[in-house]
Amino acid sequence: MLSLSLKKGMMGLLMMTTQAFAVPTETAIFAGGCFWCLEADFDKLQGVISTESGYDGGTTPSPNYELVSSGRTTYAESLRVVYNPRIVSYKDLVDYYWQHIDPTTKDAQFCDSGHQYRSAIFYLNDKQKNIAENSKKRVEKLFHKVYTEVSPSTHFYPAEKEHQSFHIKHALKYKYYRYRCGRDARVASIWKEKKMTDNIKKLTPLQYEVTQEGGTEKAYQNEYWDNKAPGIYVDIVSGEPLFSSIDKYDSKTGWPSFTKPIDKNAVAYKSDKKLFIERTEVVSSQAHSHLGHVFDDGPEPSRERFCINSASLRFIPKEDLEKEGYGEYLSLFK
Repeated sequence: MLSLSLKKGMMGLLMMTTQAFAVPTETAIFAGGCFWCLEADFDKLQGVISTESGYDGGTTPSPNYELVSSGRTTYAESLRVVYNPRIVSYKDLVDYYWQHIDPTTKDAQFCDSGHQYRSAIFYLNDKQKNIAENSKKRVEKLFHKVYTEVSPSTHFYPAEKEHQSFHIKHALKYKYYRYRCGRDARVASIWKEKKMTDNIKKLTPLQYEVTQEGGTEKAYQNEYWDNKAPGIYVDIVSGEPLFSSIDKYDSKTGWPSFTKPIDKNAVAYKSDKKLFIERTEVVSSQAHSHLGHVFDDGPEPSRERFCINSASLRFIPKEDLEKEGYGEYLSLFK
């Protein structure tokens, strides 16, 4: 038989192992019209552990669907998202949220009207508040007026059982409702057309050639190849953060080079065979702007060299991050 001390040692090791592999969780709350639809959208996002439809933003104790949907409270149909911050950040969730709502309508979302269907980000702490407010500033630069509120969560009440996972339990009814409501068509209209079209029209000929046609600017004859100022680089089309000066280095190539993106989800990758050899093209995640290529001849430990065109980028100095709506990145330079 095992001695008591050996048993205790084995139990302690088991507990340490379990804790080491425990999945970290954080919570976010959003409102964006019908909670059935918002729940279905966030269920698709990698890193989301669970979603729960409910009500937030009001003060009436123990609200129910009948009270909220009739507009007799100040609650909004909302969604509580539990996620793994090692896989998806709160900023990623907020960015994803904007892409699935209409921020230009007041007290309504798609075919649903009323204060109970307003769009809102209900923050749970100061960190979330800062990220949400800065993100809203960036969205406001794309549209004449943004009605989405950024407010503290008053209290999240889960909705009734029949409203949870509605898109799964009642798939046909849900799909018909979503189609009839015109949600997907409206989202596509405002985000894929307006946002990008307006900004693309402002591009210089070189910026257009690089970002939209996959061109390459001349080495040593571009704006940022030798820029050493602290700050971040964002997509010239969408404004999404891409790279930080902290990860920039002189690769002796004449183009801005970075060891990594500012966030692993900031860029996407494509196979490029234009020069008869296969290369890995780097594009921005939201606007799909051509940025450059990534090579395996960079510094240790990753050996990655992100060779990027200046024409794809806009540089925001550290001292301008707050006023430009990128205040959450100031922590990089402390």
